[in-house]
Amino acid sequence: MLAVAQIFLRNFFDSGIVWADVFLRIIVLWIGMFGAMYASRNNEHINIELGIKYLSDKLRPYIQAVVFLFTAAICAVVAWYSIDFVLIEYQDNAMAFAKIPVWVTEVIIPFAFISIAVRYLIATVLLFLSPEKSESA
Repeated sequence: MLAVAQIFLRNFFDSGIVWADVFLRIIVLWIGMFGAMYASRNNEHINIELGIKYLSDKLRPYIQAVVFLFTAAICAVVAWYSIDFVLIEYQDNAMAFAKIPVWVTEVIIPFAFISIAVRYLIATVLLFLSPEKSESA
């Protein structure tokens, strides 16, 4: 509704809500990060299977483990650099809107990538403890 109101105000009254654009960008970021965490938790994320469905049952867990570990490593690297990014924003003392610091609005980025990395590490372990559960992990 806020986005629609902003568009309406801009097009018909040549004005708008000062903080709305920043707030909407932050909301999109948070929804996207929570969506990524949810998708990785339920194995509903975008992925490249590399023909894993056609592998033998004996080989499949090992290839899946490599994919999970690679994903966890990439997410860990992104988390590491996003922590650095948030720390830089913290030192900058910039405000997003309504006296809320920018770094507070961006803290979801490292949190989400750490969560996803941990999820894939756990999924790798579960893959070998219980192969049937690996598809729902």
